Amino acid sequence: MAASLIERFDISQAEIEAILGETLKSADDGELFLEYRESESLGFDNGRLKGSSFNTAQGFGLRAVSGEAVGFAHSGEMTESGLRRAADAVSAVRAGRSGTYSEAPPRTNQKLYGDENPIPAPSFEEKVRLLQAIDAHLRAQGEDVRQVSVSLGSQWQVVEILRADGHLVKDVRPLVRINVSVVCGEGSRQETGSSGAGGRTGFGEFLVEANWKRVADEALRQARVNLTAVPAPAGVFNIVLGSGWPGVMLHEAVGHGLEGDFNRKKTSAFAGLLGQQVAAKGVTVVDDGTVAERRGSLTIDDEGTPTRRNVLIEDGKLVGYMQDRQNARLMGVAPTGNGRRQSFDFAPMPRMTNTFMLGGSYTPDEILASVTDGIYAVSFNGGQVDITSGKFVFNCTEAYRIRNGRVEEPLKGTMLIGNGPEAMHRVSMVGNDLALDLGIGMCGKAGQGVPVGVGQPHLRMDQVTVGGTEA
Repeated sequence: MAASLIERFDISQAEIEAILGETLKSADDGELFLEYRESESLGFDNGRLKGSSFNTAQGFGLRAVSGEAVGFAHSGEMTESGLRRAADAVSAVRAGRSGTYSEAPPRTNQKLYGDENPIPAPSFEEKVRLLQAIDAHLRAQGEDVRQVSVSLGSQWQVVEILRADGHLVKDVRPLVRINVSVVCGEGSRQETGSSGAGGRTGFGEFLVEANWKRVADEALRQARVNLTAVPAPAGVFNIVLGSGWPGVMLHEAVGHGLEGDFNRKKTSAFAGLLGQQVAAKGVTVVDDGTVAERRGSLTIDDEGTPTRRNVLIEDGKLVGYMQDRQNARLMGVAPTGNGRRQSFDFAPMPRMTNTFMLGGSYTPDEILASVTDGIYAVSFNGGQVDITSGKFVFNCTEAYRIRNGRVEEPLKGTMLIGNGPEAMHRVSMVGNDLALDLGIGMCGKAGQGVPVGVGQPHLRMDQVTVGGTEA
C-alpha cells in the first residue's frame, strides 16, 4: 500500500491541507481522519469450518467542532470531490463563529505494538489446522463434550490524522482474538463454558500448543463446573469478585460514568463529585492506554492525542475523568488521550482503553476466609447499566457459594444487582493479585464498538443484592 493514506487521494497533501484549513479556519477544533482496514474471521463448529470472511475498508471522516456543536461527514471515496462535499456538510457548525482553532496534540515517541499485519501469517491453511487441532483436543477429553466452537479474528488498521495546521500523525494497529466455546452434557442437561485471548500482536503465540490448550482447557473446565451447578440463592450477601475478567463489572458500572461527556452533561452518577469520596478507602481505579500489546491500548487516540495512564479514583476519591478534546476544552481541562471512534464512519467521543482497579494488601485466601456466608463470582458474561442512576445487573457465568471461608458448590443463575457508586463504597478488602483480562473485551457506546481491556484483583464487597433461581 502507499506510504501514506494521503497519497490515496487524487490531489496532493498541500491541496488537502488548503481545503481543510478553509473548512476549519473559524472552528474550535477538528481534523481529517483517514483509515485503511483489513479484517479476517474464521469460524469452526462441530468439526467443520463453517465460515470465513476477509474484508477491506478505507475512507475518511471530516469533523469540525464549534462549542458543543459537531459537524461530521464521512466517505469511502478518497477524492477531491468527496472531500469538498464533506467540507460543505460540516461547515454549517462554524457559521458565525470566530473562534481560534485549538493547538495540535503533543507528539509522542511511544510504541506499544508492532506494525506487522497479522492476517497473512500464519497462512489461512495454518489457521484452519489450528482450529482443527483445538476441536480434536477438546473432543478427545470425554463423552460429555457435545459441541465445540472455535473462532479466530484478526484486524490490521492504519490510521492517519491530519489537522488544518499540517500536523499529521499515523498509527498502525494490529489486533487478534481467539475464542473457544464448549458444550458439555449429562443426560438431558447441557451447560456451556467459554474462554478467549488476544491483543495487539500476531497469531504466533497461539500456534504454540501450550498456549491454545490453555484457552481450550479453560472453556472445558468452566462447562464442566456449570454442569454440576445448583440454583443460586437470592438475597443480600457478602461477595468476593475474582481477579482479571470480573473487572468488566467495574468497567460497566463505574468506568462509563467517569467518561467526560456524561459528566459535562451531568448525566452521570459521578457528575460534580471531583475531590469527593466516591469509593471505599483503598480503592484506586486507573485507565491506562499505554500497556504494551494490550487489546485496549493505543499509541495515539483517534484525535491524535498520545494515550497515557489516567488515575480516575485514588484511595476512594474521584480525581479525574476520561476526556476527548471537545469535552476537555468545554470543561477547562486537558485531554487525556481517550478520544476514540469505531472507524472513519464515526466521530470520536470519550471512551475507555484499559480500565482496572489497582491491587491492595490482602491475599485471595485471606479475602475468601473472611466470608462466613457469601458468593464467589469468578466470571461474567456482561450486564446492564444505567449511567445516570448507576444501577446495574450482571450475570455470572461462573460462581460459587462460600460457607465459613470455604468455596463450596458452584451456582447457576447468579445475578449481582446494585448501584455502581454505592457498590464502590461497599468494597471492604482489596487483593494483592491484580490481573488484566486475557484480551477479549469489547465496549459499546452510542452505537460504536471499540476493543478495551479490563482488570482488577480479588476484592470483597459487602451486602450486595444477589438475584438467584433457587426455589
